[in-house]
Amino acid sequence: MFTTRYFLPLALVALVGAAPAAPESAPAFKVTEDGDRIRITGSVLEASVKKKGYVSGVEAASLLDVKTGARDLGFGLDIVDWIMEPGSDEAYRDKLPGDLPYVFNNLYHGKRAKRSIEGPQICTQAKVLKPTVITGKDFVAIKQDHNYTLAAPGKKTGSKWEQTIVFPAGKRYFISADKITSVNASDAMFLRIDMPGHIKHKSGDTFSEVYLSYHGKILPKEFEKDFAPDEKFLYTRDDKKIPKRIIRAYHIRDPKTGKDGPWLAGMTLDPAVVYEGWCHQRGYICMIEEIGGRPVKAGDSFGAAFIVGYFDSIEEMEKVYDEFASNQGVEVSEKGWKLTKTP
Repeated sequence: MFTTRYFLPLALVALVGAAPAAPESAPAFKVTEDGDRIRITGSVLEASVKKKGYVSGVEAASLLDVKTGARDLGFGLDIVDWIMEPGSDEAYRDKLPGDLPYVFNNLYHGKRAKRSIEGPQICTQAKVLKPTVITGKDFVAIKQDHNYTLAAPGKKTGSKWEQTIVFPAGKRYFISADKITSVNASDAMFLRIDMPGHIKHKSGDTFSEVYLSYHGKILPKEFEKDFAPDEKFLYTRDDKKIPKRIIRAYHIRDPKTGKDGPWLAGMTLDPAVVYEGWCHQRGYICMIEEIGGRPVKAGDSFGAAFIVGYFDSIEEMEKVYDEFASNQGVEVSEKGWKLTKTP
């Protein structure tokens, strides 16, 4: 059975002899929840967050743009993986537990040497999360977290990942933030996520173009054959040339009619937190992003804030981006939410 929650207070019952109460306003959101997922229904956007199975972020194909009927094309949005750092694990790979071994020099991962510090991969291996719902007058928020349970030799387990997702009323996008509080130290620790999410397609039938703010527009023909992440369209941070914006988006196309729909964009609000960004083909278009990549001491936190959702043009994305730029986190309570300069 689903439990249903309504978030705007009902008008007060009129007292005898008092003026009639004002008409009730419609609820900003309806949330239905069962043992597997939380479903959020608003006037312009719908979404689900899973509790079991493939977890973290917004569930695959659940982000519905009511205006156009479009849905996301991948395996989920703001999906979370491992805590990692540069360098090879080849010397001790046979001692790594679970899914921590990281093999590179292939089409999946490219030639850049990296290794996992803590795992397992949250999206596929955490299996169960316990998200909580926070309700406000004109928004719904979901908070979830997980402590990593596997570690490389010489590293501790227990670093905490936290994710906050905020759905503002009347917006075709959501705000999200991922934060790591580490129990380990590293010269360049980063968190790997999918941002916004991957793109399922057959010879480019589901999208008409990809847009990377640090590169430009890319046509579907570029993704007809598999290629490694460091072969084309790879972003790596250069502190001397940080781009003004980090926007990664795809223009949805109806595979049956060929008609263009909206753009789905993932925007990292502080460009300086992006360590590396992939956009490559491996059976689908892989849109991995790595956040952090700077020195971290045990007890430190790092993270990033994002806007993910639907837009009618690149100009609209840029306008919204600039309104919220330079933030790295989100704070939320029943009284409201706000973006913050730190995670």
